[in-house]
Amino acid sequence: MTEYPSKIFRMMIRDIVIVRHPVSVCVPVNYKVTLSVRAESISPLSYQWFTADEQEVSGAAQTDLTFRAQNSQLYVCRVNDEFCNCVFSDWVKVKVLDVDKPGLPAQWQGEPHIVIAPKPQTVRQGEKLTLCCAAFGIPPPHYQWYRNGQALLDKTSNMLQIDHAAEEHKGSYLCSVSNVLEERWTEPADVAIGKDKEYFPPSTPTATDKVALLIGNLNYCHHPGLMAPTMDVHELANLLQQLGFRVVSLLDLTREEMQAAIDKFIHLLDKGVYGLFYYAGHGYERSGRNYLVPVDAPQPYRPENCVCVQRVMSRMQQRRTALSVILLDTCRKWYNQDCIASDIKPLEPSGNTVYGYATCEDAEAFEVQDGGKSTGIFTKYLNKHILRCEKVTHVLEQVSEDLGRDRLVTGKQAVEIKHTLKEPRSLADPVRTTGHTRELHRRDVCWRQANELPRKKRLVFTCGVEVEISFSALFSNVMVAFAIVKATGPRTQDCTVALRSTPSTEDIFSGPGRSEEMDSLLLMSSDNPDCTLRLCALQKLQESLVIKVDLHYTHMDSKLRLTESKQMDIGKPLVASCKLNHAGTAKIPRQEGASAQSMGVSSSRPPPRQILAGPCRPFTRKADCAAKVTAVRSNEPEENDETELQDSTLKEKERKRH
Repeated sequence: MTEYPSKIFRMMIRDIVIVRHPVSVCVPVNYKVTLSVRAESISPLSYQWFTADEQEVSGAAQTDLTFRAQNSQLYVCRVNDEFCNCVFSDWVKVKVLDVDKPGLPAQWQGEPHIVIAPKPQTVRQGEKLTLCCAAFGIPPPHYQWYRNGQALLDKTSNMLQIDHAAEEHKGSYLCSVSNVLEERWTEPADVAIGKDKEYFPPSTPTATDKVALLIGNLNYCHHPGLMAPTMDVHELANLLQQLGFRVVSLLDLTREEMQAAIDKFIHLLDKGVYGLFYYAGHGYERSGRNYLVPVDAPQPYRPENCVCVQRVMSRMQQRRTALSVILLDTCRKWYNQDCIASDIKPLEPSGNTVYGYATCEDAEAFEVQDGGKSTGIFTKYLNKHILRCEKVTHVLEQVSEDLGRDRLVTGKQAVEIKHTLKEPRSLADPVRTTGHTRELHRRDVCWRQANELPRKKRLVFTCGVEVEISFSALFSNVMVAFAIVKATGPRTQDCTVALRSTPSTEDIFSGPGRSEEMDSLLLMSSDNPDCTLRLCALQKLQESLVIKVDLHYTHMDSKLRLTESKQMDIGKPLVASCKLNHAGTAKIPRQEGASAQSMGVSSSRPPPRQILAGPCRPFTRKADCAAKVTAVRSNEPEENDETELQDSTLKEKERKRH
């Protein structure tokens, strides 16, 4: 061997520079692993990989070592130059976790993937407490345990052990799992500590968040209109907000808009979230599937023109929610049974799903006017009990019992409940966001987008009059603008204000047959405004909404009646910013100068049912499947039955059973 001076030797050693060391990994059995090293030198380099027992890896003489991981093992790479100088890479560990179902995503890039999470448990004082967590990752993840939101600085391995559990060790534990790519959190695991022979009650279920989508369809293009969905959705939305739900409530959606709203709703769901979907409007059942009828659905009923409920639940389950609830205040009459059922691939049983039907199979659901207020009978009793801190199925059972005692629908309507609850979960369960702040922030951004109102603004006119414009949301796609004269000018009197919008929007509250209860929603939103403008169907908005304010006043000197106008661009408020209505579809009609008072329900639509004087009267919540719409009798409640018999005698018998 040629002898080199020590100085030159040291220079040669330094000239082999490893610029990238291999990275440790934690992977499942048989995962394809690639360990890589990169080095630089003034001369050609050769490589050889070794295991921990100093055995050469056969055929491993390249910069990359690729193999199927079978066992945990240490590896190192030696880099040589032609002068017999060498350097070694860092030692790396290939850790193999043998778990039953690794469940790695198809496009996994090495971010932490939790496969073993800590479980809730009860431990007696003095016993050992052990919590386990394991995750795949490239590089292997770091672990940090928390108790009641506080980091346990000495607990940084995948296993937390406390040899002698004491009262101070009880609480909610979770583990942060992170590497250079991402940070993930386990679900909270509640640990109870007690004395011998002490009863340990099960921990209270919690949600990482609560999200609800409420849809009410009432102004149908080809079917009779309904009255009750407006108040039903409005009241239920308020109650769910009291329970901590993020609520999006929408009225009068087309099929495209319903599908888009459901897509947004599904996107907000995630592991540990409580999801609730409510619908009030026309519906039917076919081949075991329930279908919701959009406002633009033609006659006769066809699945391709409606929304399949079971498909919505399937998508909710795919998000691994902690609780999925669907509440339907709609009819379930059977139609087109000879047609092929919707193709829905069944999922593995995940549990914690609940269906609450307003009525049973092949039956109708009714709405009534009770004390001047229109309501679906099912939703009436649902709203009565929904705030109870009880298992959600118990709440629905109470609804069923109350509805069963209602003589208006005896023998006509009965609640049906289907569920796979495996835990005593309630809609009133608390929300625990610890460890889920990232997902919570994402949902918060989406939810705020659908509920963001324009800011209050004060307009100053040339004559000196000041008018304040404010806004309130009745639903996520229905907003009301208020105008209040805050100050009069030095030479003005008898000031009045009128509001207009460009583009104009159809006012679903002002159609014929609408009861005064709808206008009462405005009175709850502001105190004595000088003018109001209802802005509906905001999901159809394709451009910025402009509010025009016309001020009319009398000039004290000339005694002339004068007018000044101002306008304010409020952008795309509420759900308009969510793009539920794609470009190229029906837009809000551009009727310059149309005001709230001139915007009524289109006369081409079948009118809503007229509410007649007298006691509470039930009306079916489903549409005619025939083109003909029977006129309302002045002395009897109408049942618009899709299977309406043409024989007038049989028709009269049916009416008398109400």
